[in-house]
Amino acid sequence: MPLSGPPRLRPALLAAGSAVLLALTAAAPSAAAPPPVVPGPAAGSVVLDWYDATARTVAAAGAPAQIANSRTWAIGWIAAARAAREAPGGPGRGRFQDAAVASAVHDALAALAPSRRADLDAALAATLGGIPDGPAEDRGVAAGSRQAAALLAERAGDGLDPASSNAPFSVPAAAPGVWQPTPDGYAPAAQYGNRLGRPFLLERADQFRPGPPPALDSRRYRADLAEVRAYGSADSTVRTPRQTETATFWYGGSLTLFTEPLRVAVARSHGSAADRASLVALFHAASVDTQIATSDGKYTYVRWRPVTAIRSGAIDPDPAWRPLHQTPAHPDYPSGHATYAGSAQTVLDALVGPVTAPFELTSPTAPGVRRTYTAWSGLTRDNVDARVWSGIHTRTADEAGVRLGEAVARHALRNADRLLGGRGVQPSP
Repeated sequence: MPLSGPPRLRPALLAAGSAVLLALTAAAPSAAAPPPVVPGPAAGSVVLDWYDATARTVAAAGAPAQIANSRTWAIGWIAAARAAREAPGGPGRGRFQDAAVASAVHDALAALAPSRRADLDAALAATLGGIPDGPAEDRGVAAGSRQAAALLAERAGDGLDPASSNAPFSVPAAAPGVWQPTPDGYAPAAQYGNRLGRPFLLERADQFRPGPPPALDSRRYRADLAEVRAYGSADSTVRTPRQTETATFWYGGSLTLFTEPLRVAVARSHGSAADRASLVALFHAASVDTQIATSDGKYTYVRWRPVTAIRSGAIDPDPAWRPLHQTPAHPDYPSGHATYAGSAQTVLDALVGPVTAPFELTSPTAPGVRRTYTAWSGLTRDNVDARVWSGIHTRTADEAGVRLGEAVARHALRNADRLLGGRGVQPSP
């Protein structure tokens, strides 16, 4: 058994008064959004089609920085949610929303990933071909294009591009507890510039900054390091095959690993196209802000990674120790995988409920392995454990990360109307 048990993670159901949250958490379609009275795409299919189009676009033409790709998701789907929320009542409401979602996501992705323009144009033509022609479709397309253009302009120069994300960091002089480049490769620090990017909803990067990590001579830190040394070693004799599989499964990037869980949530939502677009928008806006807050914490405390502590630390140094997986090139505290998981769980718990029917996940870093989950908290739990069993994070860094992600996501949910409606450009009279 691990030396320190996993954190007690509580479902983050929020009693928010926002009309956005009330719509998203509804158990059935809202009476204000009746289905169209003429044949059209199946309920929810347009949102899922453009969810998949976004995933394909990011996979094929994504940036070499996770936060830039999260930004792409956020821009496209905030624009979609704002446009779909313009839909008037009446029998054309569903057609308007479907056209608005498709148009907004198409235009945003075409601007941010121009190499994919032909595929996106074909996808838009297919979507619009399934929507009956008429004023509702035309106005939805116009709304989507308008909101995408407005949001692209609004986010211009926000400092979330790859070059800004990986701005140079001057490594401090080596000292106990201070981060240094890690083996193998000893790559320069990554994601330092995220802390300077412009958030979607946070007032500032340090708004929810966690307190400092445990002192190096504290009982908690000694227990943390002992756990990583034993369970995270490449040649560990105590880590079980299942634990090794968990570490390998969750070693990949968070954006990639959470794409399918979010799709499951969207597919199982009973809301309108506007509600579903809002779910995707809030998820990714919160994830961008979480990554900004994570970078702030990491580069405020600049805490060394376990591999450095174990190899050269004052507690029984072992120069030959190797982690199961290569350590990412940024400080330990707080854990970025854990902050992302905490943010994701908080949004999903709040907007679709903490428990769902079983669903299966695969991972690009564990080919052939399938994991089944029935609660979003299971994803968080496995992320926390995985980073310890990989030998690349202390449990304290993981637990602090979960709390940070939860705090940022709760803030996003409280301010949902400001994100999805308050700043959206409105149609001319």
